[in-house]
Amino acid sequence: MVKKEKSFLKEIQKAFSTGVSYMIPSVVVGGIFLAIALSTGTATDEGMQITNSFMQNLNDLGAAGFAMMIPILSGYIAYSISGKPALIPAMVLGFVANNPIGPDGIQTGFLGAMILGVAVGYLVKWCKTWKVLPTIRTIMPILIIPIFVTFVVGMIYIYVIAAPIGTFMDWLVRVLGGLQGGNAIILGLVIGAMTAADMGGPINKTATAFTLALMAEGIYAPNGAHRIAVAIPPLALAISTLIDKKKYTAEEKDLGITALFMGLIGITEGAIPFSVKDFKRVMPAIIIGSAVGGALGMLNGVEALVPHGGLIILPVVNGKIWYVLSMFIGVFVSVGILHFAKPNVVVEKEKEGKVLAKDMSNSKIIEGVGNENGKISN
Repeated sequence: MVKKEKSFLKEIQKAFSTGVSYMIPSVVVGGIFLAIALSTGTATDEGMQITNSFMQNLNDLGAAGFAMMIPILSGYIAYSISGKPALIPAMVLGFVANNPIGPDGIQTGFLGAMILGVAVGYLVKWCKTWKVLPTIRTIMPILIIPIFVTFVVGMIYIYVIAAPIGTFMDWLVRVLGGLQGGNAIILGLVIGAMTAADMGGPINKTATAFTLALMAEGIYAPNGAHRIAVAIPPLALAISTLIDKKKYTAEEKDLGITALFMGLIGITEGAIPFSVKDFKRVMPAIIIGSAVGGALGMLNGVEALVPHGGLIILPVVNGKIWYVLSMFIGVFVSVGILHFAKPNVVVEKEKEGKVLAKDMSNSKIIEGVGNENGKISN
């Protein structure tokens, strides 16, 4: 029973990661096009007014990218669970989740889309077990399954679960949109720590999915904290290799140059080689630094308008000064921890220079250091 639960949770986690991976290009297209178009607009009481016709067209493309991301998320969650027959029903229902339905205009957004993606995936999985005639089996994936699944899950969504999910989403948006002071700091700490915890792995992707979902609801501050945090691990290791040269090998110093460029464009994976070699010292340092950076970003209301990080996105950030300050304070917190935690390479080499000799008379292992004559001295 425990194994089945673990298997189910792993399948769900994999499905969410797949959905996010396919959704990200749509968010990138939407975010960047919208940011470019809005940067040319004029501020009015109703928001940014775009007057240039070319930029208005670019704005429309960006809006289309944002409109597609929730259906794509739902579709590829279902696709990960049960393959191609689940893709279109989940996309259709994801579109429904992202648009108002009924007289009350209920809209469940990303949360509804994720639930619908999982529901479609498992219902399609069950449909695939049906024993039907060979002639019917050929039309199952293109006719019977899409119609049956879309109808069943759609009706359950509209008449049963849309209202409670919509109520919860309204509450979540109000709470997260109004976070200030201590609560904002806690959220920033958590997002920052998750971002650095596995540098592009499932924990990092969970933070990404959370912030992307809030962006879809018009809340950009958590994304700001996340995008600050993604740059901190590689930048911290890069600066540490430049400041504390005695603590790194020549190979690691070369990696530091690469990590510097990766950090500037918001690629967290630049820190992975360092964490692999010295996990117990590097990981705490970058997690703490990223948490500090994320918390400062949230506290000061930094908003990143695109789903990317690093200094490369500075033109499309609200709160540019605190975006940069939060990032570099986090970086230097990590650099400070590494300075005191990592030993000099010379010390490490001396330890590696120790040799083991076996005393054949009593079968004991004697630890010593080889002298210039090749003998063992204790």
